[in-house]
Amino acid sequence: MSTLLDVRNVSKRFTMGGLLSRKTVDAVQDASLSLSAETPEIFTIIGESGSGKTTLARMILGLELPTDGEISFRGKTVSHRVGRQERLEFMANVQPVFQNPFEAFNPLKRIDRYLESTAKRFLKLRHRDDLDAAMDSALQKVGLSIAEVRGRFPHEMSGGQLQRAAIARALIPNPPLLVADEPVSMVDASLRMSIVNLLKSLRDDLRVSVIYITHDLATAYYISNRLIIMQRGRIVEMGDARTVLDNPEHPYSRLLKASVLSTEDAGSGKLITDPGMAERATALIRQPGRLVARPDGRSVRVYERA
Repeated sequence: MSTLLDVRNVSKRFTMGGLLSRKTVDAVQDASLSLSAETPEIFTIIGESGSGKTTLARMILGLELPTDGEISFRGKTVSHRVGRQERLEFMANVQPVFQNPFEAFNPLKRIDRYLESTAKRFLKLRHRDDLDAAMDSALQKVGLSIAEVRGRFPHEMSGGQLQRAAIARALIPNPPLLVADEPVSMVDASLRMSIVNLLKSLRDDLRVSVIYITHDLATAYYISNRLIIMQRGRIVEMGDARTVLDNPEHPYSRLLKASVLSTEDAGSGKLITDPGMAERATALIRQPGRLVARPDGRSVRVYERA
């Protein structure tokens, strides 16, 4: 089975401060994952703010270079600086969908101009009819059309429409992989399921794999094939999404699941976490531990004195 994306023992260390107060921060530590080229899937990266999930996504996109480790796409290493042509080829195959669609588009620039420039850049199209056909084809995949978008500025569209337009822009080069960083967090709750279902249809109908970054366990449970859970830069649990989320094993994974608000006691201000759950999860942060495979197919980080 050929591999679409292979992330091997990747770490990212940032240096902060001045000469007299310099310190290093390990944003990602020894992370590994892989996606098959034959079987499209939604692979989810879960974690709270500061867990390293967005830094890992930026390294996959080539926006950050790893301090250690290697990332390869279709067998070709992409975790180092490459020439312009190689970079364009990679970008055509791995497209981003960012968190806030209102920040992804310049408010003074029409939406169709973004779509047109993407078609020109990656498909090398120049004729008006060809450009319109490419843009409309991508928009139709997300439930829009070129007639609905042409001439409109970002503020003239709803958050859901704008996020779908952002996904359409990413689909123009026909990439096999999308990296979606919190794509529903800035969208109204009533529109989130439409975006989530769209990602499912991209996987099932267009055979596009999606790396889905989120802190929302509900949407992760709904759309994910596999997932990893990150805590302070380390993967603490990984495996089949239902297996992990139905019965999480790592203390941090259990804390995340227990912290999801339930409608059963809405308004009581109580969570179902026991008093020591947070302490057990945070007590392990400074211990490196190691990922150990379990009989059910998941891997869980274990510690010497857990």
